[in-house]
Amino acid sequence: MVQTKKLANFIIRPLGRSEVMDIWHIDRSEIIEEMYRLQDGQLVLEPRFYDVRGWPEGEAEIYTPILLDCYDHDGIFLGAEVDGALVAIAITDVRPVGLYPEFHQLGFMHVDKAVRGFGLAGELYRNSMAAAKEAGAKGFYISATPTRRTIDFYMKQGAEIAARPDPVLFEREPEDIHLIHRFNGEAS
Repeated sequence: MVQTKKLANFIIRPLGRSEVMDIWHIDRSEIIEEMYRLQDGQLVLEPRFYDVRGWPEGEAEIYTPILLDCYDHDGIFLGAEVDGALVAIAITDVRPVGLYPEFHQLGFMHVDKAVRGFGLAGELYRNSMAAAKEAGAKGFYISATPTRRTIDFYMKQGAEIAARPDPVLFEREPEDIHLIHRFNGEAS
């Protein structure tokens, strides 16, 4: 019999501005064994080993002002908590994305190591998508870390490779895989 993990007692809710700093307490540690790269418009999976422990040095100092600016421009900050502790976040920037002005950028999504595998990322994604649709977005633009787990997750949700990456976001994260998720399912 196949066992399915279930996560009980988690609450997904909007985060307040004062909670933005709590993001850095999420344990994003993981062992990475495979990463994608884009070659001629196709994903190529390559073996690469990284033992990621927590957040990279300086990440909080770089991204906190960016996240607060997003929050101050009506960004959608959803957090998941278990027993009062923030264990996952999804952040959507509602400002138009350059080449995709009807899209919102799903700019930040992390799930604590202790609660991965319970479907929490999918639940946060669906909640973020519902909020983005309600705000008028036609889709998500996602600049994603090229790990197999990350890219496979977004593609399972309906994202596909962006035929034309947004130049500003591509310049900011050239190693990322740039994805589009059209909410109506049309190809990019």
